[in-house]
Amino acid sequence: MRAQSALSLTPQNAAGPKLNPLTQPTLSPGVIMLMELEGKFAQDVAKGGGAAFSSWFAEDAVTLNNGKPAVLGHRAIAATAVWDAKTYQLTWAPEGAQMGPSGDTGFTWGHYEARSVDKNGEPVTSGGRYITFWKKVADGSWKVALDASADDAPVAGSCCALPKP
Repeated sequence: MRAQSALSLTPQNAAGPKLNPLTQPTLSPGVIMLMELEGKFAQDVAKGGGAAFSSWFAEDAVTLNNGKPAVLGHRAIAATAVWDAKTYQLTWAPEGAQMGPSGDTGFTWGHYEARSVDKNGEPVTSGGRYITFWKKVADGSWKVALDASADDAPVAGSCCALPKP
């Protein structure tokens, strides 16, 4: 997995040291809050799978996944997020964030990794980039308004290598 930077929280250590404007003065409090929020989201999903994933979404949220139609609304997202964390592990870590000027919207981005096994019990790993758009809802909590992801590009030469004789 990618190396950790001062701006990232991995799901394994997201509960550890918090980002702090006193020790990292280049980060605004809004950016720190979004990064920590994303870390909590990732932790919940690592433990609770699809049900935990969908619980973070606003009623009018949208998901956009590589090669799939958009999924509109919390109910539809919950209906498609039916995986168990024991059989499908989705992990990610935020690499950066930006808070909107009004302080009630912002976004985070980073890299995700998904691990499972195929029907033959062979491990399957995929990964890519994501962006999460956050908004503050009426009760003051933050919810995911948009989650979008795209698969990593294939490894150079992997698509066109000829089999060895």
